[in-house]
Amino acid sequence: MSGSYDESASFEEATDSFWEVGNYKRAVKRIDDGHRLCNDLMNCIQERSKIEKAYGQQLTDWSKRWKQLVEKGPQYGSVERAWLAVMTEADKVSELHQEVKNGLLNDDLEKVKNWQKDSYHKQMMGGFKETKEAEEGFKKAQKPWAKKLKELETAKKVYHLACKEEKLASTREANSKAEASVTPDQQKKLHEKVDKCKQDVQKVGIL
Repeated sequence: MSGSYDESASFEEATDSFWEVGNYKRAVKRIDDGHRLCNDLMNCIQERSKIEKAYGQQLTDWSKRWKQLVEKGPQYGSVERAWLAVMTEADKVSELHQEVKNGLLNDDLEKVKNWQKDSYHKQMMGGFKETKEAEEGFKKAQKPWAKKLKELETAKKVYHLACKEEKLASTREANSKAEASVTPDQQKKLHEKVDKCKQDVQKVGIL
């Protein structure tokens, strides 16, 4: 038998590789994910800036309240100077946190916002222009390969069916030799069927 068809054999399952037909969709999805992640990053920065602002304000309020109490208190000399120095340090730390807050909002947040604005352009029908362009580009690039792959899968199915027919015909011919009721003419037809199946296997095998 020229074919080595195995009925238990199955076609190769599609892999998770980026290069397989249609698997570019994950890469395209990353464009949409990028826009969402920009929003998440900006929310993260805003939350951090609020924390910095609140902490700085709390230090300022704490320093102001205690400075008034110290100034009205009975302490004097080095104790008073040290105590007031603690308040001065708190004011300086408060200023640092306000600077961090301003940097987050005026620099970092603005950079992300501007990058997102420059990188993503919404379409009238929804979605982003960049997503559509990537989708169409990948699809166009894979079109010749997808066509060849479809032809290959079709050829594999035809070949496997031809091998199956050959195996079946060979089995019938072999079984007929052990049966006395099979006439020489029937035996000849069965042999011709095997030859034809072998030819079909060879024919589809070179497609």
